Formats: sequence, C-alpha cells, structure tokens
Amino acid sequence: MKVKSSFSVVVRLLLWLLLLLGGMLIGVRSDMEDPLFLSPLFHLFSAAAGFVVIVLAFRAARHGGRELAKGRVGDIPRLETNRLITSGIYSCMRHPMLFGLTLLPLGWALLVGSPTFILLIAPAEMLFIVFMVIVFEELEVRKKFGDAYRAYAREVPMVSFKSSCLKTLFSK
Repeated sequence: MKVKSSFSVVVRLLLWLLLLLGGMLIGVRSDMEDPLFLSPLFHLFSAAAGFVVIVLAFRAARHGGRELAKGRVGDIPRLETNRLITSGIYSCMRHPMLFGLTLLPLGWALLVGSPTFILLIAPAEMLFIVFMVIVFEELEVRKKFGDAYRAYAREVPMVSFKSSCLKTLFSK
C-alpha cells in the first residue's frame, strides 16, 4: 500500500526525527559523566514524567488530526487539507496538533533522562518548532485559504491555554 504525502510533509517528518534523535545523541554524549544522568532515581522520575508528556503530546495530535481530517475532500495527500476547519478543537486554537507535538522534544528528553537534553536542547527545539509554525505553517495556510483564514486568525489564537481548551486537547 503506497501512502501519498506531499514533499512538505515528508520534510517536516524528517526534521522531527532529526531533532529528536540529534537532541538525544548530543544530550547523552554531554552527560556521560554527569552524576544526575548516572542516577537511577533521577531516571525513574524523569522517565515517568517523559511518558506522561509524550502521551499528552500524542493525544493532542490525535484530537487535532481527527478534526483536521474533515478538511480532506477528494484525493489529496495524507496530512494535507483543502478545506479550512474551524470547528471542534480548532474553534479554540489554530494549531492544536502542532502545539501537542511541540511537547515531544521535552517528553523524549525526559524519557531519555539527559539533563542537557531536558534543560537546554529540548527547550531550544521547542522554540524552533514554534518558530517554524509561525513562519511556515501560518504562511502556508494563509496562502491556501486567503481571507477566510485571515478572518479566522483574528478570532482564534494560535494556541490557547484556557483550561477548557486544554482539557479537550489532552482528553482521552
């Protein structure tokens, strides 16, 4: 079974993989003699926290993805839309999937238990992801949906920290 994906989606997925694996390798290499990295107790708590963050990240991606799938009309590549979705979680925030996936570097860093990855690399990767969303994702959807998206953007924030939105985003 062949899965169609656009070049843009493939590049983004490869970039995610590079960030997660690269951050892990750099962090672990930097921490090989750090007493915190060598502590089993630290790894136990760190891994538990990492698991929780990763579960939340994937729940957010799932909720956003399910709603976004309603924007696929016709034979278009996976993870692409050709209809603007403003309902469900998208009535709370414009980028729920990406908000959730922004948590992945932190979750992965906690799971790995590398202090350098947790404190330096993962936050830098998260900021890079936010920058990519602001620059590229916003540009792409503004171009694709024009005035309808601009009107939507005036009404709905990129991300919302309202408890009702977060509850919906991270629920089972």
